[in-house]
Amino acid sequence: MSNVIKSTAKNPVLQNNKSIIDKLTALWALNESGLGGFLHVFNSPFTGLIVGGIAILLISLIAYYAKNKWQAILKALVIVLIIKMAVSPYSPFTAYISVSFQAVFGAFLFSNFSWKGLTLIVLGTVTFLQSALQKLIKLTIIYGTEFWEAINIYGAWIQQKMNFVTETTTTSLIITVYILIYGICGVLAGLFIKSIIGIISNKTETSFYLTEKKSLNKKVKPKTIIKTKVIWIWLATIAIVILAFAIFGGPLFGWQKAIYIILRSFLILMIWYLVLGPIVIKLISHFLQKKESKYQVDIANAMDLFPYFRQIISFTWKETKHLKGYTRFKYFIANSIFNCIHFKIPVG
Repeated sequence: MSNVIKSTAKNPVLQNNKSIIDKLTALWALNESGLGGFLHVFNSPFTGLIVGGIAILLISLIAYYAKNKWQAILKALVIVLIIKMAVSPYSPFTAYISVSFQAVFGAFLFSNFSWKGLTLIVLGTVTFLQSALQKLIKLTIIYGTEFWEAINIYGAWIQQKMNFVTETTTTSLIITVYILIYGICGVLAGLFIKSIIGIISNKTETSFYLTEKKSLNKKVKPKTIIKTKVIWIWLATIAIVILAFAIFGGPLFGWQKAIYIILRSFLILMIWYLVLGPIVIKLISHFLQKKESKYQVDIANAMDLFPYFRQIISFTWKETKHLKGYTRFKYFIANSIFNCIHFKIPVG
């Protein structure tokens, strides 16, 4: 597969690549602030896989078209974070850590290694594992090691009922399977990204225009922040832990341990969401505000493209309706990106 950049001496090529990189950055920002914000509000367990997978696909494409890959990806990262903070302020600070890790690790890989080798697979595997480990660490910090003890108690009780005994703890089994799923998904994501880049690079470059403009001025209703969801998740998790200790834990545990877990997790949760989270978000916001004036035009241009991109994605979904299953999904993703990066705003 040949890279799009064949000569750096031709200004039209560089100009075209800049336009493509700007649109890929806008798509990345839409993914983080739109889809990412939506999934974070509903605490979807698949946020890391879906949003992270699309993010590293767009980072890979920026590297594919950019001459200076490190500079292009880091510039795009700053623009994406500024837009994410403006459009999706309810995202947790851990989401900013994941986005930054994906971008910096991708910039490092593509600046030093060819994307044709194992680079895409390494990028997919490492970023997915980072996402999985980040969730496990967060869970352990908030609920303590007692959460895993409770899982082991349930596991031992189920084994006893089934007359099945193993030396492997339930926690070890769950964590191993969880990390293994993310690792395999990371490898598959790397292979998928490679096939998407292949489809896009083999297409003939043609400008894409939209004829429908009915909903371009439609304002998106602001999403209600569902803070109570955090409380419900905490209550449900605490109930699981307490039941394990109080009912199945025997005399070694009991209510004293349960009360300790309630108070501890409540305190950590308050510190996490009312102290640590706001402080980290404020530090990130302070850093991004310094960069905002420098990229003001890029940010405005990217956000202006959002309504068009939503229409293009909707159009492409209908356009690929003759395909089925995985083939449709693959060509929907590839064609959506291709149409977006070659989109021209209609004049008049």
